[in-house]
Amino acid sequence: MNKHLKLVREFHNAFSFPQAKHGVNERLSDMDIVMNQALLMDKGSAVFKAIKAGDMVEILAGLINLAYCALSGVAMQGDDATDHPVTWRHDGFILSIIRILSDRINNCTSGNSDDYSALYCLCAHLTSGFTNADFNKAFQIIHDGKMSKEVKTSDLSDCFFE
Repeated sequence: MNKHLKLVREFHNAFSFPQAKHGVNERLSDMDIVMNQALLMDKGSAVFKAIKAGDMVEILAGLINLAYCALSGVAMQGDDATDHPVTWRHDGFILSIIRILSDRINNCTSGNSDDYSALYCLCAHLTSGFTNADFNKAFQIIHDGKMSKEVKTSDLSDCFFE
């Protein structure tokens, strides 16, 4: 099982969020898909607002939170996260990031774990390719903050590479 998915499943267990037993591969209900889509759109909006503000720490936090929510959709089904190649390359245009994130978020209306996994992989790719940050370290910091019920935003400034 993907190490980040293990962390999300741990979070679900700790706070009694619904999730299928690992390996069961349950289909999400329409209302679960709607709820997940609302969360993904909210987290995507946070990324877009951070991009508009030019705040790299907030962009990183937004991408990690979006990846976390995408994995939540996988965890709810009891499925495994799958690797998906990402073809986005830093072309210098912000709209290409907005477009690909919007497309991947929209694809999640299918409720398929593959689409959630593709969004997760894109977030990981953008974390390294666009923000030049350590995805694993940032994911762990965000997870630790969620597990401790901290209200304040975790400091991700140490996650950036020189």
